[in-house]
Amino acid sequence: MSELVRQYQLSADVGYHAFGLQESDDGDLPVPFPDDFERGVFLNAFPGRLDLYSAGHTHTASLAVEVWDGQPPALDPSGWDEQAEADFESSSGEIAVWSMSLGRTEEVFALGACGLWRVRVGCTGRAAAAALSEGEGTGEGVERYLVQFWPAKA
Repeated sequence: MSELVRQYQLSADVGYHAFGLQESDDGDLPVPFPDDFERGVFLNAFPGRLDLYSAGHTHTASLAVEVWDGQPPALDPSGWDEQAEADFESSSGEIAVWSMSLGRTEEVFALGACGLWRVRVGCTGRAAAAALSEGEGTGEGVERYLVQFWPAKA
């Protein structure tokens, strides 16, 4: 049975419906965030980078990150508005949250090792985030993400 190794509570500054998780030092990435960001795609993977498409235009999303030693239990689909999985190659093991409007933020987490990882992302609060964008404009913690990483060979 897989075990949870690390857990982080972070914030993601969403701008233009977007934020990313990317190598903390993006100097060697072939396509750094936000280049080639694809609107409407919930989770899009690039080398050393994961793009997330938010339902809200401008807000601060809540981001729970978990690092597991093997594949975590499946997420109950009824608890999430959106779910997706992808591969993620990390050259440093240190990942930063990137904002479309602010660039690299101070929000950083450690995977514990470099290499190939599998990632699962679930999101809830999408309708509320979209409604905020049409009304007041901004909000904090309305849209919530759970991001789970585990070694791809697990």
